[in-house]
Order: sequence, then structure tokens, then C-alpha cells
Amino acid sequence: MTEQLREDLPKVIEELEKKCKEHPKSVMAHHHLGLVYMKAGRIPEAIASLEKAIELDNLSSESMINLGAIHFGQGDLAKARELNERALAVSPESAQAHANLGLIWQQYNELDKAIASYEKALRCDPKLASAWMNLTAVLTMKGDDERAVTAARKGLELDPESPLGHNNLAVALYFSGRYEEARRHMDKAREAGYSVDPNFIESLNAKLAQN
Repeated sequence: MTEQLREDLPKVIEELEKKCKEHPKSVMAHHHLGLVYMKAGRIPEAIASLEKAIELDNLSSESMINLGAIHFGQGDLAKARELNERALAVSPESAQAHANLGLIWQQYNELDKAIASYEKALRCDPKLASAWMNLTAVLTMKGDDERAVTAARKGLELDPESPLGHNNLAVALYFSGRYEEARRHMDKAREAGYSVDPNFIESLNAKLAQN
């Protein structure tokens, strides 16, 4: 979040709060207020605003997705899952809802379900870089190294500067035996400020020393 955006948030919140009072049945006003509250870190108010949007329109899938993201961040996986599944009942082609379910299944260690959800997300939106990157992590956990490398490369094609993308590709390349290329992407992740696992760094350096 830029400094300018931080400075503007109080004014935006004030304007949206006024709009919600003037138009208490405006779904979009409550939805947008919820999003701005999220950006401001005012989570209880964000929850209340998004819940109000859903109360006014039980087909408001975007409000469900964003409310689900809040509950996911708070560790309430069951509520996050419920909200994303409700969103999909309304909007079956929502790539973000499918991707969010992938993250939830990943947290439950239901890796096959996570993969299926990420793949559904990518069928809906092949350009969703975050889904490619998260799919990479799960495929690596499953030991499907070549598919993991392919997914990681797809993610980086879409978001070449992503520190997470470079880290995930480095890990996938490591497990596929391509240590020099893994080091290049690990270095890019570190240069971008990503906190690479020290154990991974040590293991990769050991492999490189053997070659």
C-alpha cells in the first residue's frame, strides 16, 4: 500500500460511510466500504460491512470471496470454505473462489483436493499467476517435480518479478536435479526480499558443492 493511499483512506472511508447512511440498501456501497476497511486494517468493520452487503444481496459473490479471505486470515478455515463454496454456487466460474479453496484444502493438507481446486481456477482464468504459484507448492509436496517446474514457469511468465514465484521455481528445480538454475532463482527471490528457508539454502549449496 503506498503512502498516498494510506493518507487517502480516512477520506475514502468517510465518503463511503456517508454513502451507506444515505443509501442503506446499496450493496455496492457496503461492499466497497468493506474493502476499504480491509485495506485500513479495520477488520471488525470490514466483516460487518461485507456481511451487510451479503445480507442485502445473497448473490454477492465478490463480497463472499472477500469476507472468506478475512476469515482465512484469521485462521477460521471452516468459515472461509463455506463462504467460497457459497460464492461458487452463485458464480461457478470464479477463478478466485476456486483458488481460495485450493489454499484452504492446502491448509487442511488435503493435497489432491487443493490441486483440483487450483486446476479449476486455472481453467477459469489461465492468467491467475497466484494459482500457478500455489499449485507449484502443492505439486512439489506431492513429489510431482516436473509438473511443479512447469507450473512455476507459468506463474513467473505472468508475474516475472514475484519473489514467491522465484522461490517456488527454485524449490521445484532443486527436486528435479537442476541445481544451478535453482540457485539463480533462489538468488532472485532473496534479492527481492523473500525469506528463503535456511535449510533449503544449505541443502542447495551442498548439492552444488558436490557437482
